[in-house]
Amino acid sequence: MPLTYAPRMTSTLTSPTDWPTWTPDLRTTLIFVVRDAQVLLIEKKTGIGRGKINGPGGKIEADESPADCARRELQEELKVIATEPQLVARLFFSDVEDLNILVYVFLTDQMIGDPVETKEAKPLWSSPDNLPLDDMWEDDQYWLPQVLNGESIDGYFQFRNERLLEFTVQPLGTGNPPHL
Repeated sequence: MPLTYAPRMTSTLTSPTDWPTWTPDLRTTLIFVVRDAQVLLIEKKTGIGRGKINGPGGKIEADESPADCARRELQEELKVIATEPQLVARLFFSDVEDLNILVYVFLTDQMIGDPVETKEAKPLWSSPDNLPLDDMWEDDQYWLPQVLNGESIDGYFQFRNERLLEFTVQPLGTGNPPHL
């Protein structure tokens, strides 16, 4: 059953996003590395989400696949190499005053090297049971624990001025469903 939430919703507020016809302005990735019961996060120092804690990731270039982008961004941001990233989620974001963003989320437990701070990101490890959600995007609490628990999801998030208005998270089962 999908998880649906509408914080601070009133009967007069409806989603301005027509999800069946929605198209992304920007395609991006996130990648989460799990090692020794810890998940690798970053404090973002540049770009969208600067100052927030998130997973490494960034914009997909014209000539690369989402998985190639996730590997490249992890290497650029933390100087480590991910192997065998698995696609575990697609996140669809609509902001009334800003961009529509499609995020492909990857998970791996295979990493070569030790993460180091760069001009783009500061690495930090966290227990999946104690994520720093107050310092993350508001939507993360509704999908990231599920993904770290081995579930695959599609998530639809409506924002206005960086405030979450409503969302739906659709579980797709465990593992890597073929239609992702």
